[in-house]
Amino acid sequence: MEKFTFLFVFFTLTRKTLFVSPYFVFQNPSMRITYVTYSPSQTKKCGEIIAKKTLKRGMLKNRAFVLGLEGDLGGGKTTFTQGFAKGLGIKEKILSPTFLILRHFSIQKSVFENFYHIDCYRITNFREILTFGFRKIISNPKHIVVVEWAERIRKTIPKNTQRIRFEFLSKRKRRIKILSDF
Repeated sequence: MEKFTFLFVFFTLTRKTLFVSPYFVFQNPSMRITYVTYSPSQTKKCGEIIAKKTLKRGMLKNRAFVLGLEGDLGGGKTTFTQGFAKGLGIKEKILSPTFLILRHFSIQKSVFENFYHIDCYRITNFREILTFGFRKIISNPKHIVVVEWAERIRKTIPKNTQRIRFEFLSKRKRRIKILSDF
């Protein structure tokens, strides 16, 4: 039996499809969650919800919480990250660090202290990310790290990174697949 609700209680799915809000369709094929968003604001909201879930979850013992975003150019990774940062309580404007590679933000009123937004679009060799102090950043459990284009540094990123795949479906429609458990 499928369950319908208008609450954002989407982490306890038991069936194939669940409508969680009037804006998102969440599906659960093979125990994975897929969001279909129809506007940038919905993609941001999705990021915000996942950030709040991350804050509730708390720190990991030995390393930073790392979220690897993968997928199409224009798939919504930066838009999602803007919502994610908002969910962490970050007030600064979040822009893609494509040319800077890395941006750092402080997190207030949380067990976490720092948020790192890394964009690997311009990375051509996975070792390049190490020149930015990547190993040190991901070794601190008080850090939250979002890596756009994480597939480009797959050999360097921690094995238990939370992975999310983005697909461009149309001008405003995106498919966001959670590939790891939250």
